[in-house]
Amino acid sequence: MLEIGSPAPDFTLPRDGGGDVTISAQKPKKVVLYFYPKDDTSGCTKEAQGFTDAANAFAAAGAVVIGVSKDSVAKHDKFITKYDLGVILASDENSDVCERYGAWVEKSMYGKKYMGIERCTYLIDGEGKIFQIWRKVKVPGHVDAVLDALKSLE
Repeated sequence: MLEIGSPAPDFTLPRDGGGDVTISAQKPKKVVLYFYPKDDTSGCTKEAQGFTDAANAFAAAGAVVIGVSKDSVAKHDKFITKYDLGVILASDENSDVCERYGAWVEKSMYGKKYMGIERCTYLIDGEGKIFQIWRKVKVPGHVDAVLDALKSLE
């Protein structure tokens, strides 16, 4: 399990609009890395819209926002277009990155167990170290909490 102060695992994933996104290539920017279950579902849409609404504040604080799910790049592109989103969405279809960040977990619904993405966020400093971790994220108020933590990092 990753801890505050440990190096953020590096990765390169395909992203919306074509091309790739690499965590280590973001330095010296800070990175808000959030994992979410599925494009175009109510909670995931609200979370992406929240990060989009605060995009200027994140950029002013020297951060880039990257969302990761198992959805394909094509689904990400449709999601971004439908809601006019302003965040990078990376596709982790084989869940390798989700597993390395501890976001791929056993879940339960109506007594049925299955594997899925736990909504969580990592704030990574400009040196590539984990500054803050939010597990089992509830969407209301989350973007503000991340922005507050980012501002304390400046």
